[in-house]
Amino acid sequence: MKFKAIIFDMDGTIVDTEILWMQASHIVIAKRGKSLTTLEKEQINQQLLGSGLPKACQLIKEVTQSDDSVEVIMKEKAAIANKLYQTGICFIEGFPEFIQKVAAFPLKVAVATNATIDTLEITDKSLNLSQFFGCHLYSMNHVNNIGKPSPLIFLHAAQQLGVKPAECIVIEDSAHGIMAAKAAGMFCIGINTSNRPEQIKNADLQVNGYHEIDLQELLT
Repeated sequence: MKFKAIIFDMDGTIVDTEILWMQASHIVIAKRGKSLTTLEKEQINQQLLGSGLPKACQLIKEVTQSDDSVEVIMKEKAAIANKLYQTGICFIEGFPEFIQKVAAFPLKVAVATNATIDTLEITDKSLNLSQFFGCHLYSMNHVNNIGKPSPLIFLHAAQQLGVKPAECIVIEDSAHGIMAAKAAGMFCIGINTSNRPEQIKNADLQVNGYHEIDLQELLT
């Protein structure tokens, strides 16, 4: 069998949280006195989608022309997002059924996310990600806080799973994540959960939902 593992992004791919991160960003921006038009919000959302916390907060600093350091903005945004997480998060439609199908194959699985370890732990506590992935839950903290589009988080996950990059399928919802997967030498499925087809245009396979992924065809 060509593929031996599937590595999943988290936010927007298995957990429906992208809207929460967008809300956190808008709150942080508004607290700095910056009022955005509808067009500006959409443009910023496009840039923020799938970006790591440092890169996102650098953008916020530039947009608001804030004197605060990126580190201060990061702590503030993470705290807001983590509170929003506690109000209730859920799986992306179709993920629970899909991961059950994956379990029927001899495939290893992992999560590789741009989220921080704190956010990953909150998500695990809320939705019990460990029931599907065991200890293979990796955040950008595992790779010195270097987020996607760097391939490091995916390469780290593959190493921990004991598989070669070429033996991995990555499932991603953002352009940054797809760039990272491709740079890692992995086959990437782009899932259009954000309803922004341009975000997944560079994926090896593009789908609108988990129901469109034919594991049998991919693995034979």
